[in-house]
Amino acid sequence: MAPRFEDILAFIEVVKAGSFTAAGARLGLAKSVVSDRVRGLETALGVELLRRTTRSVTPTERGRDLFESLDPLVLGISQAVDSATDARGPLAGRLRITAPISFGMRYLTPVISGFAQQHPDLEIALDFDDRAVDIIGSGYDLAIRIGRLGDSSLMARKLCDSERVVCCSPAYARRHAMPRAVEDLAGHASIDYANAHASRLWRFMPAHPNESERVIETRSRIVANNGDAMRDMAIAGLGLTVLPRFIVAEALADGSLIEALPNVRPVPDAIYAVYAPVRHLPRKIRAMVDHLVATFADIPPWEMVKPVRKKPAQQAGKKSR
Repeated sequence: MAPRFEDILAFIEVVKAGSFTAAGARLGLAKSVVSDRVRGLETALGVELLRRTTRSVTPTERGRDLFESLDPLVLGISQAVDSATDARGPLAGRLRITAPISFGMRYLTPVISGFAQQHPDLEIALDFDDRAVDIIGSGYDLAIRIGRLGDSSLMARKLCDSERVVCCSPAYARRHAMPRAVEDLAGHASIDYANAHASRLWRFMPAHPNESERVIETRSRIVANNGDAMRDMAIAGLGLTVLPRFIVAEALADGSLIEALPNVRPVPDAIYAVYAPVRHLPRKIRAMVDHLVATFADIPPWEMVKPVRKKPAQQAGKKSR
């Protein structure tokens, strides 16, 4: 019995995902179908490719060798097919995107929803994760990255800058003397980002031209791996934090948070669309990137959040007519 291509594809996705369930989600198939396809490949080859336990699925030595040989070949086939069929007609196929949780939930979801409505034949798989995953090894077509990009073979297009803000709750400000300069931050409890290396080092723009960035080491009282959680703990009065404005814009507008150093700018980040360096970029990826650039390149939506006007409190003891 000759191996079938769909069985090979199922095997590759199981190795990448680490489970039949996750591989099924990527392929749009039931777990049982994926399992049957992998068993079909094992039967055709006459070897065991995967070790199955109740907790994990891992490749055998032969399975690992087969995966390393087949994965680049299957990727090349997919790219060749995309290139041959991509020049015309509606966008189709499957587009897998990974993005940070806070940005993805709040701002990316409506943008991708609009894109999906424009291209009804296109399937979109959206995965929110604050960790920077290996997009090639994990089978993603596109990733949204926030921060400074390191050296990489990946291609990137900048969507927009991402201003960062030092903030705290009004209650925290009442209990502690607010910092007047960046040097004062070292005396405050801070809420820091767990996923960033050296997250306790807050970087600020130079005070004067031709000077270097100012770097302050903070005293982390709490670390968290999600920006929304950090914002909520700052609102609860647990310390100072530095966060992207897209996470805190609404809290600053309604007064739940205040800027602790309004005249000092943390070094801004940037938001990028990142994808693999391929000779012929599939039209679906190019169209999505163009759509994201057009959406965020002008004025990002969080920059348009307006302060909330609070209604004046009713006078106590006012007599009714």
